[in-house]
Amino acid sequence: MKKKLILISIIFLFQGLVVFAQNDTNELLIKNAPKYDDFKINPLAPAKAAFYSAVLPGLGQAYNKKYWMIPVIYGAMGTSLYFYKRNNDAYNRFLSAYKLELAGKPHEFDNFDISAIESAISSRKKDRDLSLFITIGFYILNIVEANVDAHLPNNKINTNISYQPTFLVDPVTNRTNFGMAVTYKFN
Repeated sequence: MKKKLILISIIFLFQGLVVFAQNDTNELLIKNAPKYDDFKINPLAPAKAAFYSAVLPGLGQAYNKKYWMIPVIYGAMGTSLYFYKRNNDAYNRFLSAYKLELAGKPHEFDNFDISAIESAISSRKKDRDLSLFITIGFYILNIVEANVDAHLPNNKINTNISYQPTFLVDPVTNRTNFGMAVTYKFN
């Protein structure tokens, strides 16, 4: 009798394991999962966008369909080019006045000392060069932004993202601990 009870217990124990161990399919099915066709990526799109932005600033953003970035790019580059031209004109005015001062001829800055004119030339040259470097920086940033934006699949990102801060109290010190965790919920 004891042996029959042990045998029946073992059969019931292993019957549950056999049922859970067997599986007809080797696929994991997820509800509302996006299809593979939704994630087709053009590997040449970033290179095209960068090339288009290099040829004509803002053209890469138009290729990426980010039309709102075009006025931002032209505004940034136009402003820095405006200040380049303004500082270059002032530099040339002070430089010509300096040359006329050395030649002993009258110029528009007759009431300035020659050291003040030299200082103004130096200052305007620094400002002009800085404006040029800022313009070049915006041009490069335009190319990089088009390239990076083409890499990112904006229409495939889940916008249902939330932030829920939690504060934990340490039971030993009775102090509040701060931390951060990233969680993802599968539907």
